[in-house]
Amino acid sequence: MFGPLISKPGSSKNNKTGSWRIEKRPKYLQKNCIACRMCLLVCPEACIEGEGKNTYRFDPDFCKGCGLCASVCPKQDIEMVKEEN
Repeated sequence: MFGPLISKPGSSKNNKTGSWRIEKRPKYLQKNCIACRMCLLVCPEACIEGEGKNTYRFDPDFCKGCGLCASVCPKQDIEMVKEEN
């Protein structure tokens, strides 16, 4: 077998994995968002939520800082900023 094992499906939400983030985190500028949901769709942790323009945000308890959300935003309304400790 390879990689870590999860004992039961859906149990990853029980573990706050945001502490794995060490360098950068997303910053949602909430100025030019068109609610295209691309950030929500590409997030591997499903930790982004929002309902309409300029309402999207991430859950820092689960975000690992991969930057996929910022890279797919067609309006560049998400930037990766240095993690504050």
